Amino acid sequence: MPRPRIVALIALLCSLLGLSGVAGAQVATAAPVLCDQYASTSIQGGRYVVGNNRWGTSATQCIDVSGTGFTITQADGSTATNGAPKSYPTVYYGCHYGICSTSDNILSPNGLQASDPQFASVATSVSMTYPGSGTYDAAYDIWFNKSRPSTTTGQNDGAELMVWLNHTGAIQPIGSKIGTASIAGATWDVWSGNTGWNVISYVRQQTTSSASFLVNDFWKDVVSRGLGSTSWYLTSIQAGFEPWVGGTGLAVNSFSVTTGGTQPTQSPSPTQSPTPTTSPTSTPTTPPATGSAGCTATAAVTGSWGGGFQATVTVKNTGSAALSRWSVRWAFPGGQTVNNLWNGVASSSGANVTVANAPYNGQLGGGGSTSFGFVGNGSAPGSLALTCTAS
Repeated sequence: MPRPRIVALIALLCSLLGLSGVAGAQVATAAPVLCDQYASTSIQGGRYVVGNNRWGTSATQCIDVSGTGFTITQADGSTATNGAPKSYPTVYYGCHYGICSTSDNILSPNGLQASDPQFASVATSVSMTYPGSGTYDAAYDIWFNKSRPSTTTGQNDGAELMVWLNHTGAIQPIGSKIGTASIAGATWDVWSGNTGWNVISYVRQQTTSSASFLVNDFWKDVVSRGLGSTSWYLTSIQAGFEPWVGGTGLAVNSFSVTTGGTQPTQSPSPTQSPTPTTSPTSTPTTPPATGSAGCTATAAVTGSWGGGFQATVTVKNTGSAALSRWSVRWAFPGGQTVNNLWNGVASSSGANVTVANAPYNGQLGGGGSTSFGFVGNGSAPGSLALTCTAS
């Protein structure tokens, strides 16, 4: 989708004139609610940028910024569902139209080439909340430039990689459907179009409110279809919403980008409105071992509501040797099933569930730990008998 240029132009003009006040006014530093068309602010010490980005309408849109994301609190007007959306309120890592996240940003100011070894380890996670009405998509927008950009103030000319986690109403991605793909533990419909740059959209066949993945897992599929190249440069990773009708109540609860093989973190919220009613319960399994690679898995129910619950499982390397892979198995005691799962790859057969490590969190040094979480259907179990296997 087109993106605004006005912020970049003002920033460039101020730079040439040696001014700072005007450009600074475009990036708020302490504004909890953003209503100006292209207003933005940084969060988490500058690691991420949150932007209102109301580019497709003159109607008012306001977002309430939190320390980990934002919520749309006002979304006036509407646009035709066979055309462009009203906006793309977003939280992002990297640089977009001259506005960059400043803390631990490996993409600034010239992007990261997809052939760079660091690119393979870039991972991201998001957790979202959806209202009960409106027409919108909930999607990542990941931007690539064909050549190493000298600045990141303009429009990317390579590819716009979109990852649709959810969508409502009579909307569809740009272009046409060209196939399907199995990526990040899910099946996706793949769409391709061009608006001056390639737009490749992956639409999840089963919608979800949370996701964790390696950017390279999608980019490899893009390249295999001849729609991108490993010579192109990643410039930003964004997560947000494209509303056509309504949008109030859409929220990014948490968002993260990690590099160097570290684990993305998130605190997912299901599409329901759960009220935690259960105190966390822990079930340690395999006894600790030393001098070799072994693991334990501990489950904690962190919340429950009518017809569902949320749990976190912590995996720990109990030996002194490093392990490269792990898996956790259990059987639900009362007909429960997994709805959404993050930071792992799940498979199930009846009541039996197996969760293997994701590509980015399998390696654990001696004494190291990681975790995955899931939202389950059914009543919260009192305990889960977990078995952890390491190699």
